Amino acid sequence: MTATTMAWERAGLGDPLVLLHGIGTTHDDFAAVRAQLAADYEVLAPDLPGHGQSPPLRTRPTVAALTDVVAADLDALGLERVHLLGNSLGARIALELAWRGRARSVVAIAPSGMQFPLERAYQGLVMGATRANLRVFRRWITPLAGVPWGRTPLLATLRARPWDASETEARAVQPGFAEARRFWATLWWAVLADVPTGLGDIDCPVVLAQGTADWISGGQTPRFLAAVPGSVFRPLFGAGHAPQSDAPATIVSLVHEATSRAKEQ
Repeated sequence: MTATTMAWERAGLGDPLVLLHGIGTTHDDFAAVRAQLAADYEVLAPDLPGHGQSPPLRTRPTVAALTDVVAADLDALGLERVHLLGNSLGARIALELAWRGRARSVVAIAPSGMQFPLERAYQGLVMGATRANLRVFRRWITPLAGVPWGRTPLLATLRARPWDASETEARAVQPGFAEARRFWATLWWAVLADVPTGLGDIDCPVVLAQGTADWISGGQTPRFLAAVPGSVFRPLFGAGHAPQSDAPATIVSLVHEATSRAKEQ
């Protein structure tokens, strides 16, 4: 087995399930669901390029380029087709992998790429402000993450109930938003300037989901229904943009739904 480019965490046994986080965080953004998923799947969770322990891309960090790295790492791990759970940019990469024939099933939570121009500008403003604020206060992230009231300002843009998130999830914004390398290039090329193509060729089960309290994505997730054949949409009631700790049981059930549909094909 050859070496991977990204840093990966692996746990559990079963069919391979890859977790892909969004911009500004790390694989620890899935801490609320990872253990439960590892009871049924072999869970593989990377830090995307430039985040956490993974080096940044030297080339333009478009969705295609980021997907190239994920696909190459899957090859290095000996994995041809995997189940995918992604959030935000990670969900967009999951759909790109599905278009390339690398997915057995996909759960895509608030995937980026279908924003209208004003929505893109708004999302860029929110993500950029979060980056700027957390860089200024990055020395306080660790102590704030240790208490529920401190997790609220750290995760307010991502969670509907940030105080319910774990310390692990909150601390992920330090190697993410506060310290991610090439953050601005990734925000521009992979989120704000990205326009999905080829989604009509996806032939695996796709479950789309978005929190009803997600005030970052607007109404973009249901727009993927018309682009992805056979996809279904599931609202996550009362959940935010990155709702892993807002609705962990529901997210796990969505993964089971998608993987069960894949077995029926």
